[in-house]
Amino acid sequence: MSTDSFRVLVIGAGTGGLCLAQSLTRAGIDVGVYERDRTRTDGLFGFRVGISPDGSRALRACLPSELFATFRATTAITPPYFNMYTEQFSELISIGGYADATGRDRAEAEYSVSRMTLRQILLTGLEAVVHFDKKFTHYQTHSDATVTAYFADGTPATGDILVGADGSNSPVRRQYLPHATLIDSGLYGITAKLPLDDHSRTLLPPRVLRGVTMITAPRGDSTIIHVMEFRWDTNGELKQNIGGNDATLLAAWPGLNFDNSRDYIMLGFGSHGRYLPADFMRLDGPSLHALLCERTARWHPHLRELFHLVDASTCFPINIRTSVRIDPWPTTTVTLIGDAIHTMTPGLGVGANTALRDAQILSANLITAHQAGTPALDAIADYESQMHGYAWDLVAKSLERFDANSAVYGSGIGARLALARQRIGMRMVNHLPPVKRKMQAAMNADRDHGPNDVSTTEE
Repeated sequence: MSTDSFRVLVIGAGTGGLCLAQSLTRAGIDVGVYERDRTRTDGLFGFRVGISPDGSRALRACLPSELFATFRATTAITPPYFNMYTEQFSELISIGGYADATGRDRAEAEYSVSRMTLRQILLTGLEAVVHFDKKFTHYQTHSDATVTAYFADGTPATGDILVGADGSNSPVRRQYLPHATLIDSGLYGITAKLPLDDHSRTLLPPRVLRGVTMITAPRGDSTIIHVMEFRWDTNGELKQNIGGNDATLLAAWPGLNFDNSRDYIMLGFGSHGRYLPADFMRLDGPSLHALLCERTARWHPHLRELFHLVDASTCFPINIRTSVRIDPWPTTTVTLIGDAIHTMTPGLGVGANTALRDAQILSANLITAHQAGTPALDAIADYESQMHGYAWDLVAKSLERFDANSAVYGSGIGARLALARQRIGMRMVNHLPPVKRKMQAAMNADRDHGPNDVSTTEE
Protein backbone atom coordinates (compact mmCIF):
# COMPACT_ATOMS: atom_id res chain seq x y z
CA MET A 1 0.00 0.00 0.00
CA SER A 2 1.28 3.43 -0.89
CA THR A 3 2.22 5.52 2.13
CA ASP A 4 1.51 8.97 0.73
CA SER A 5 -1.71 8.39 -1.22
CA PHE A 6 -4.49 5.98 -0.44
CA ARG A 7 -8.23 5.46 -0.79
CA VAL A 8 -10.38 4.75 2.27
CA LEU A 9 -13.60 2.75 2.05
CA VAL A 10 -16.02 3.44 4.92
CA ILE A 11 -18.84 0.94 5.38
CA GLY A 12 -21.75 2.67 7.10
CA ALA A 13 -22.94 6.28 7.09
CA GLY A 14 -23.57 6.54 10.81
CA THR A 15 -22.15 9.05 13.26
CA GLY A 16 -18.61 7.69 13.38
CA GLY A 17 -18.30 6.82 9.69
CA LEU A 18 -19.47 10.22 8.50
CA CYS A 19 -17.32 12.11 11.00
CA LEU A 20 -14.32 10.12 9.76
CA ALA A 21 -15.21 10.89 6.14
CA GLN A 22 -15.57 14.61 6.89
CA SER A 23 -12.10 14.80 8.39
CA LEU A 24 -10.39 12.75 5.69
CA THR A 25 -12.11 14.63 2.88
CA ARG A 26 -10.96 17.97 4.30
CA ALA A 27 -7.39 16.68 4.17
CA GLY A 28 -7.67 15.68 0.53
CA ILE A 29 -7.77 11.94 1.13
CA ASP A 30 -9.88 9.91 -1.30
CA VAL A 31 -12.89 8.52 0.59
CA GLY A 32 -15.96 6.52 -0.34
CA VAL A 33 -18.79 5.91 2.14
CA TYR A 34 -21.20 3.06 1.45
CA GLU A 35 -24.57 3.04 3.23
CA ARG A 36 -27.30 0.41 3.10
CA ASP A 37 -30.14 2.97 3.52
CA ARG A 38 -31.72 3.91 0.22
CA THR A 39 -31.85 7.68 0.79
CA ARG A 40 -30.51 10.44 2.98
CA THR A 41 -33.63 10.44 5.17
CA ASP A 42 -34.14 6.70 5.60
CA GLY A 43 -33.71 4.99 8.94
CA LEU A 44 -35.00 5.74 12.41
CA PHE A 45 -32.61 8.53 13.34
CA GLY A 46 -34.99 11.06 14.85
CA PHE A 47 -34.36 10.45 18.54
CA ARG A 48 -32.06 12.29 20.84
CA VAL A 49 -28.35 11.77 21.41
CA GLY A 50 -26.33 13.65 23.97
CA ILE A 51 -23.03 14.95 22.62
CA SER A 52 -20.51 15.04 25.44
CA PRO A 53 -17.40 17.23 25.63
CA ASP A 54 -15.49 14.28 24.18
CA GLY A 55 -17.93 14.15 21.27
CA SER A 56 -18.10 17.88 20.63
CA ARG A 57 -14.30 18.09 20.77
CA ALA A 58 -14.11 15.39 18.08
CA LEU A 59 -16.70 17.13 15.92
CA ARG A 60 -14.87 20.43 16.14
CA ALA A 61 -11.62 18.73 15.11
CA CYS A 62 -13.14 16.80 12.20
CA LEU A 63 -15.68 19.21 10.68
CA PRO A 64 -15.09 22.39 8.68
CA SER A 65 -15.48 25.34 11.04
CA GLU A 66 -18.68 26.61 9.39
CA LEU A 67 -20.26 23.15 9.60
CA PHE A 68 -19.37 22.83 13.28
CA ALA A 69 -21.03 26.20 13.82
CA THR A 70 -24.11 24.87 12.05
CA PHE A 71 -24.05 21.80 14.31
CA ARG A 72 -24.13 24.06 17.37
CA ALA A 73 -26.98 26.10 15.87
CA THR A 74 -29.07 22.97 15.24
CA THR A 75 -28.81 21.50 18.71
CA ALA A 76 -31.70 21.63 21.15
CA ILE A 77 -31.56 23.47 24.46
CA THR A 78 -28.84 21.78 26.52
CA PRO A 79 -30.25 20.24 29.73
CA PRO A 80 -28.60 21.81 32.80
CA TYR A 81 -30.08 19.29 35.27
CA PHE A 82 -29.76 15.58 35.93
CA ASN A 83 -32.81 14.40 37.85
CA MET A 84 -34.08 11.20 39.42
CA TYR A 85 -37.75 10.82 40.39
CA THR A 86 -39.96 8.01 41.58
CA GLU A 87 -42.78 6.73 39.39
CA GLN A 88 -45.10 8.90 41.54
CA PHE A 89 -43.11 11.98 40.48
CA SER A 90 -41.45 12.44 43.86
CA GLU A 91 -37.98 13.96 43.52
CA LEU A 92 -35.07 11.79 44.63
CA ILE A 93 -32.21 13.99 43.45
CA SER A 94 -31.67 16.94 41.14
CA ILE A 95 -28.16 17.97 40.22
CA GLY A 96 -27.91 21.49 38.87
CA GLY A 97 -24.92 22.30 36.72
CA TYR A 98 -24.98 18.88 35.06
CA ALA A 99 -23.17 19.35 31.74
CA ASP A 100 -22.32 22.89 32.83
CA ALA A 101 -20.12 24.60 30.27
CA THR A 102 -19.38 27.64 32.43
CA GLY A 103 -15.71 28.51 32.18
CA ARG A 104 -15.24 25.96 29.41
CA ASP A 105 -14.70 26.47 25.72
CA ARG A 106 -18.23 26.24 24.31
CA ALA A 107 -16.88 24.04 21.54
CA GLU A 108 -16.15 21.40 24.20
CA ALA A 109 -19.51 21.52 25.95
CA GLU A 110 -22.51 19.21 26.24
CA TYR A 111 -25.06 19.37 23.45
CA SER A 112 -28.44 17.76 22.89
CA VAL A 113 -29.24 16.86 19.28
CA SER A 114 -31.59 14.60 17.35
CA ARG A 115 -29.88 11.74 15.55
CA MET A 116 -31.55 12.75 12.29
CA THR A 117 -30.29 16.31 12.68
CA LEU A 118 -26.78 15.14 13.46
CA ARG A 119 -26.86 12.83 10.46
CA GLN A 120 -27.90 15.68 8.17
CA ILE A 121 -25.07 17.82 9.53
CA LEU A 122 -22.51 15.08 8.93
CA LEU A 123 -23.82 14.41 5.41
CA THR A 124 -23.50 18.07 4.41
CA GLY A 125 -20.73 18.47 1.86
CA LEU A 126 -20.29 14.72 1.40
CA GLU A 127 -22.97 14.34 -1.26
CA ALA A 128 -20.42 13.15 -3.85
CA VAL A 129 -18.73 10.81 -1.36
CA VAL A 130 -21.65 8.91 0.18
CA HIS A 131 -23.22 6.13 -1.87
CA PHE A 132 -26.68 5.02 -0.71
CA ASP A 133 -28.48 1.72 -1.29
CA LYS A 134 -25.20 -0.18 -0.90
CA LYS A 135 -25.71 -3.22 1.31
CA PHE A 136 -22.28 -4.58 2.16
CA THR A 137 -21.91 -8.37 1.87
CA HIS A 138 -18.20 -9.13 2.22
CA TYR A 139 -14.69 -7.96 1.43
CA GLN A 140 -11.60 -9.49 -0.13
CA THR A 141 -7.96 -8.52 0.33
CA HIS A 142 -5.49 -8.76 -2.53
CA SER A 143 -1.78 -9.45 -2.99
CA ASP A 144 -1.13 -5.80 -3.84
CA ALA A 145 -2.43 -4.85 -0.34
CA THR A 146 -5.68 -3.39 -1.66
CA VAL A 147 -9.09 -4.45 -0.40
CA THR A 148 -12.37 -4.76 -2.29
CA ALA A 149 -15.83 -4.39 -0.72
CA TYR A 150 -18.73 -6.15 -2.40
CA PHE A 151 -22.38 -5.13 -2.23
CA ALA A 152 -25.71 -6.89 -2.67
CA ASP A 153 -26.36 -5.12 -5.99
CA GLY A 154 -23.31 -6.85 -7.45
CA THR A 155 -21.05 -3.80 -7.52
CA PRO A 156 -17.56 -3.70 -5.96
CA ALA A 157 -15.43 -0.87 -4.57
CA THR A 158 -11.67 -1.15 -4.19
CA GLY A 159 -9.44 0.88 -1.89
CA ASP A 160 -6.38 0.68 0.32
CA ILE A 161 -8.11 0.76 3.71
CA LEU A 162 -11.54 -0.54 4.73
CA VAL A 163 -13.20 0.86 7.85
CA GLY A 164 -16.20 -0.95 9.32
CA ALA A 165 -18.47 1.73 10.76
CA ASP A 166 -21.59 -0.35 10.23
CA GLY A 167 -23.01 -0.63 13.74
CA SER A 168 -23.64 -3.36 16.28
CA ASN A 169 -24.62 -5.97 13.69
CA SER A 170 -21.54 -5.17 11.61
CA PRO A 171 -21.02 -7.56 8.68
CA VAL A 172 -17.45 -6.25 8.47
CA ARG A 173 -16.78 -7.36 12.05
CA ARG A 174 -18.39 -10.75 11.50
CA GLN A 175 -15.95 -11.46 8.67
CA TYR A 176 -12.89 -9.75 10.13
CA LEU A 177 -13.18 -10.77 13.79
CA PRO A 178 -15.61 -13.71 13.94
CA HIS A 179 -14.66 -14.31 17.57
CA ALA A 180 -15.89 -10.82 18.58
CA THR A 181 -19.34 -11.32 20.05
CA LEU A 182 -22.26 -9.41 21.54
CA ILE A 183 -24.23 -10.58 24.55
CA ASP A 184 -27.68 -9.61 25.78
CA SER A 185 -27.69 -7.59 28.98
CA GLY A 186 -31.04 -9.10 29.97
CA LEU A 187 -32.63 -5.67 29.82
CA TYR A 188 -34.87 -4.28 27.10
CA GLY A 189 -36.34 -0.93 26.19
CA ILE A 190 -39.09 0.90 24.36
CA THR A 191 -38.21 4.24 22.80
CA ALA A 192 -41.01 6.65 21.90
CA LYS A 193 -41.76 10.29 21.08
CA LEU A 194 -44.59 12.73 21.65
CA PRO A 195 -44.89 16.37 20.61
CA LEU A 196 -43.75 19.08 23.00
CA ASP A 197 -46.72 21.46 23.05
CA ASP A 198 -48.67 23.60 25.48
CA HIS A 199 -50.43 20.57 26.94
CA SER A 200 -47.46 18.23 27.33
CA ARG A 201 -45.43 21.04 28.92
CA THR A 202 -47.93 21.24 31.78
CA LEU A 203 -47.28 17.59 32.64
CA LEU A 204 -43.60 18.10 33.50
CA PRO A 205 -42.04 19.94 36.47
CA PRO A 206 -39.71 22.81 35.52
CA ARG A 207 -36.52 20.85 36.17
CA VAL A 208 -37.74 17.91 34.10
CA LEU A 209 -38.48 20.30 31.23
CA ARG A 210 -34.86 21.40 31.40
CA GLY A 211 -33.12 18.20 32.41
CA VAL A 212 -32.16 14.62 31.72
CA THR A 213 -34.56 12.77 34.00
CA MET A 214 -34.63 9.15 35.15
CA ILE A 215 -37.85 7.74 36.60
CA THR A 216 -37.38 4.63 38.78
CA ALA A 217 -40.15 2.17 39.63
CA PRO A 218 -40.63 -1.22 41.32
CA ARG A 219 -39.10 -4.34 39.69
CA GLY A 220 -36.43 -2.14 38.17
CA ASP A 221 -38.74 -0.55 35.59
CA SER A 222 -37.53 2.88 34.54
CA THR A 223 -38.09 5.70 32.09
CA ILE A 224 -35.69 8.35 30.91
CA ILE A 225 -37.16 11.66 29.74
CA HIS A 226 -35.44 14.09 27.37
CA VAL A 227 -37.11 17.32 26.23
CA MET A 228 -35.97 18.60 22.84
CA GLU A 229 -36.64 22.22 21.78
CA PHE A 230 -35.15 23.47 18.52
CA ARG A 231 -34.62 26.78 16.78
CA TRP A 232 -37.29 26.12 14.18
CA ASP A 233 -41.02 25.70 14.68
CA THR A 234 -43.45 22.92 13.72
CA ASN A 235 -43.67 24.31 10.18
CA GLY A 236 -39.90 24.29 9.73
CA GLU A 237 -39.71 28.09 9.97
CA LEU A 238 -37.01 29.70 12.10
CA LYS A 239 -38.32 30.93 15.42
CA GLN A 240 -38.31 34.67 15.92
CA ASN A 241 -36.20 34.68 19.07
CA ILE A 242 -33.06 33.09 17.67
CA GLY A 243 -29.90 35.08 17.14
CA GLY A 244 -29.05 36.64 13.80
CA ASN A 245 -25.92 34.54 13.27
CA ASP A 246 -27.79 31.31 13.93
CA ALA A 247 -30.62 32.39 11.66
CA THR A 248 -28.18 33.01 8.82
CA LEU A 249 -26.51 29.63 9.34
CA LEU A 250 -29.78 27.71 9.44
CA ALA A 251 -31.27 29.53 6.48
CA ALA A 252 -28.23 28.58 4.39
CA TRP A 253 -27.97 25.00 5.64
CA PRO A 254 -29.29 22.54 3.04
CA GLY A 255 -29.67 19.81 5.67
CA LEU A 256 -32.72 21.54 7.12
CA ASN A 257 -34.60 20.44 4.00
CA PHE A 258 -34.07 16.81 5.01
CA ASP A 259 -34.56 17.14 8.76
CA ASN A 260 -37.82 15.99 10.35
CA SER A 261 -37.08 17.09 13.92
CA ARG A 262 -39.66 19.26 15.65
CA ASP A 263 -39.94 20.06 19.36
CA TYR A 264 -40.63 16.78 21.13
CA ILE A 265 -40.31 14.74 24.31
CA MET A 266 -38.38 11.50 24.07
CA LEU A 267 -39.28 8.69 26.44
CA GLY A 268 -37.16 5.60 26.95
CA PHE A 269 -38.82 2.86 28.99
CA GLY A 270 -36.64 0.04 30.35
CA SER A 271 -37.46 -3.30 31.95
CA HIS A 272 -36.00 -6.71 32.71
CA GLY A 273 -36.71 -9.33 30.08
CA ARG A 274 -38.47 -11.60 32.59
CA TYR A 275 -41.36 -9.13 32.77
CA LEU A 276 -41.83 -8.74 29.03
CA PRO A 277 -43.64 -10.87 26.43
CA ALA A 278 -41.57 -13.59 24.76
CA ASP A 279 -42.15 -11.92 21.39
CA PHE A 280 -41.25 -8.44 22.66
CA MET A 281 -38.70 -7.70 19.93
CA ARG A 282 -41.29 -8.51 17.24
CA LEU A 283 -44.05 -6.24 18.58
CA ASP A 284 -45.19 -3.39 16.34
CA GLY A 285 -45.60 0.24 17.41
CA PRO A 286 -49.25 0.07 18.59
CA SER A 287 -48.56 -3.14 20.55
CA LEU A 288 -45.53 -1.57 22.23
CA HIS A 289 -47.55 1.53 23.06
CA ALA A 290 -50.26 -0.59 24.65
CA LEU A 291 -47.63 -2.47 26.67
CA LEU A 292 -46.08 0.82 27.77
CA CYS A 293 -49.42 2.13 29.03
CA GLU A 294 -50.17 -1.17 30.76
CA ARG A 295 -46.83 -1.32 32.56
CA THR A 296 -47.17 2.26 33.85
CA ALA A 297 -50.86 2.13 34.78
CA ARG A 298 -50.08 2.78 38.46
CA TRP A 299 -47.65 5.62 37.88
CA HIS A 300 -48.36 9.30 38.54
CA PRO A 301 -51.28 10.65 36.43
CA HIS A 302 -49.00 13.11 34.61
CA LEU A 303 -46.64 10.31 33.58
CA ARG A 304 -49.57 8.14 32.50
CA GLU A 305 -50.84 11.02 30.39
CA LEU A 306 -47.42 11.41 28.76
CA PHE A 307 -47.42 7.76 27.78
CA HIS A 308 -50.98 8.06 26.49
CA LEU A 309 -49.96 10.99 24.26
CA VAL A 310 -47.10 9.04 22.66
CA ASP A 311 -47.31 8.63 18.90
CA ALA A 312 -47.55 4.83 18.65
CA SER A 313 -45.81 4.86 15.27
CA THR A 314 -42.63 6.10 16.97
CA CYS A 315 -42.42 3.17 19.39
CA PHE A 316 -39.77 0.58 18.72
CA PRO A 317 -38.16 -2.15 20.85
CA ILE A 318 -34.53 -2.26 21.91
CA ASN A 319 -32.53 -5.28 23.00
CA ILE A 320 -29.84 -3.76 25.18
CA ARG A 321 -26.64 -5.56 24.24
CA THR A 322 -22.95 -5.15 24.90
CA SER A 323 -19.73 -6.24 23.26
CA VAL A 324 -17.50 -8.80 24.95
CA ARG A 325 -14.00 -7.45 25.39
CA ILE A 326 -11.44 -9.06 23.11
CA ASP A 327 -7.66 -8.93 23.02
CA PRO A 328 -5.90 -6.72 20.46
CA TRP A 329 -5.59 -8.27 17.02
CA PRO A 330 -2.81 -7.95 14.42
CA THR A 331 -3.25 -4.73 12.48
CA THR A 332 -4.25 -4.98 8.83
CA THR A 333 -5.77 -2.68 6.24
CA VAL A 334 -9.21 -3.44 7.74
CA THR A 335 -10.27 -1.76 10.97
CA LEU A 336 -13.44 -0.97 12.95
CA ILE A 337 -14.88 2.03 14.75
CA GLY A 338 -17.89 2.73 16.96
CA ASP A 339 -20.54 0.12 17.67
CA ALA A 340 -19.02 -2.13 15.03
CA ILE A 341 -16.35 -3.04 17.59
CA HIS A 342 -17.45 -1.74 21.02
CA THR A 343 -21.22 -1.72 21.42
CA MET A 344 -22.13 -0.55 24.92
CA THR A 345 -25.30 -0.18 26.96
CA PRO A 346 -26.82 3.31 27.43
CA GLY A 347 -25.60 3.28 31.04
CA LEU A 348 -23.19 6.18 30.54
CA GLY A 349 -24.76 7.61 27.38
CA VAL A 350 -21.40 7.69 25.59
CA GLY A 351 -21.75 5.20 22.71
CA ALA A 352 -22.01 7.79 19.94
CA ASN A 353 -19.38 9.96 21.59
CA THR A 354 -16.92 7.08 21.69
CA ALA A 355 -17.52 6.51 17.97
CA LEU A 356 -16.72 10.19 17.37
CA ARG A 357 -13.57 9.84 19.44
CA ASP A 358 -12.57 6.83 17.32
CA ALA A 359 -13.13 8.86 14.17
CA GLN A 360 -11.05 11.77 15.43
CA ILE A 361 -8.07 9.62 16.39
CA LEU A 362 -8.14 7.40 13.29
CA SER A 363 -8.56 10.34 10.90
CA ALA A 364 -5.78 12.36 12.53
CA ASN A 365 -3.44 9.38 12.28
CA LEU A 366 -4.29 8.73 8.64
CA ILE A 367 -3.93 12.42 7.78
CA THR A 368 -0.46 12.43 9.34
CA ALA A 369 0.49 9.35 7.32
CA HIS A 370 -0.91 10.96 4.17
CA GLN A 371 0.99 14.20 4.70
CA ALA A 372 4.25 12.76 6.02
CA GLY A 373 4.46 9.74 3.76
CA THR A 374 4.57 7.34 6.72
CA PRO A 375 2.94 3.87 6.64
CA ALA A 376 -0.82 3.92 6.99
CA LEU A 377 -0.61 0.58 8.81
CA ASP A 378 1.26 2.33 11.62
CA ALA A 379 -1.51 4.93 11.77
CA ILE A 380 -4.16 2.22 12.08
CA ALA A 381 -2.11 0.34 14.68
CA ASP A 382 -1.79 3.44 16.87
CA TYR A 383 -5.54 4.11 16.64
CA GLU A 384 -6.36 0.53 17.61
CA SER A 385 -3.92 0.66 20.52
CA GLN A 386 -5.60 3.79 21.91
CA MET A 387 -9.10 2.45 21.27
CA HIS A 388 -8.37 -0.75 23.19
CA GLY A 389 -7.55 1.44 26.17
CA TYR A 390 -10.49 3.83 26.43
CA ALA A 391 -13.32 1.99 24.68
CA TRP A 392 -13.34 -1.27 26.63
CA ASP A 393 -13.25 0.59 29.93
CA LEU A 394 -16.38 2.48 28.88
CA VAL A 395 -18.06 -0.75 27.73
CA ALA A 396 -17.48 -2.24 31.19
CA LYS A 397 -18.63 0.84 33.10
CA SER A 398 -21.74 1.14 30.92
CA LEU A 399 -22.65 -2.46 31.67
CA GLU A 400 -22.26 -1.87 35.41
CA ARG A 401 -25.04 0.74 35.18
CA PHE A 402 -27.30 -1.85 33.48
CA ASP A 403 -26.67 -4.86 35.70
CA ALA A 404 -29.61 -7.21 35.14
CA ASN A 405 -28.55 -9.22 38.20
CA SER A 406 -29.21 -6.30 40.53
CA ALA A 407 -31.70 -6.98 43.31
CA VAL A 408 -33.91 -4.08 42.17
CA TYR A 409 -35.08 -6.22 39.21
CA GLY A 410 -36.61 -8.81 41.50
CA SER A 411 -40.25 -9.02 42.60
CA GLY A 412 -40.11 -10.04 46.27
CA ILE A 413 -39.29 -8.29 49.53
CA GLY A 414 -35.60 -8.25 48.64
CA ALA A 415 -36.34 -6.17 45.55
CA ARG A 416 -38.52 -3.77 47.52
CA LEU A 417 -35.78 -3.33 50.12
CA ALA A 418 -33.18 -2.76 47.41
CA LEU A 419 -35.33 -0.08 45.77
CA ALA A 420 -35.98 1.56 49.15
CA ARG A 421 -32.24 1.65 49.93
CA GLN A 422 -31.53 3.13 46.53
CA ARG A 423 -34.12 5.86 47.02
CA ILE A 424 -33.02 6.68 50.55
CA GLY A 425 -29.45 6.98 49.32
CA MET A 426 -30.43 9.37 46.53
CA ARG A 427 -32.47 11.55 48.88
CA MET A 428 -29.57 11.72 51.34
CA VAL A 429 -27.16 12.78 48.59
CA ASN A 430 -29.69 15.39 47.46
CA HIS A 431 -29.38 17.06 50.87
CA LEU A 432 -25.60 16.81 51.13
CA PRO A 433 -24.11 19.40 48.72
CA PRO A 434 -20.49 18.18 48.98
CA VAL A 435 -21.52 14.62 48.16
CA LYS A 436 -23.76 15.84 45.34
CA ARG A 437 -20.91 17.85 43.85
CA LYS A 438 -18.72 14.74 43.97
CA MET A 439 -21.42 12.77 42.16
CA GLN A 440 -21.71 15.50 39.52
CA ALA A 441 -17.94 15.51 39.00
CA ALA A 442 -17.90 11.73 38.54
CA MET A 443 -20.72 11.90 35.99
CA ASN A 444 -18.99 14.62 34.00
CA ALA A 445 -15.65 12.80 34.16
CA ASP A 446 -17.15 9.84 32.27
CA ARG A 447 -18.07 12.23 29.45
CA ASP A 448 -15.00 14.46 29.32
CA HIS A 449 -11.57 12.85 29.10
CA GLY A 450 -9.80 15.95 27.89
CA PRO A 451 -8.16 16.62 24.51
CA ASN A 452 -6.67 13.68 22.68
CA ASP A 453 -3.00 13.91 21.79
CA VAL A 454 -3.88 14.18 18.12
CA SER A 455 -4.19 17.01 15.65
CA THR A 456 -6.23 17.56 12.54
CA THR A 457 -6.19 20.00 9.65
CA GLU A 458 -8.17 22.71 11.40
CA GLU A 459 -9.16 25.69 9.32
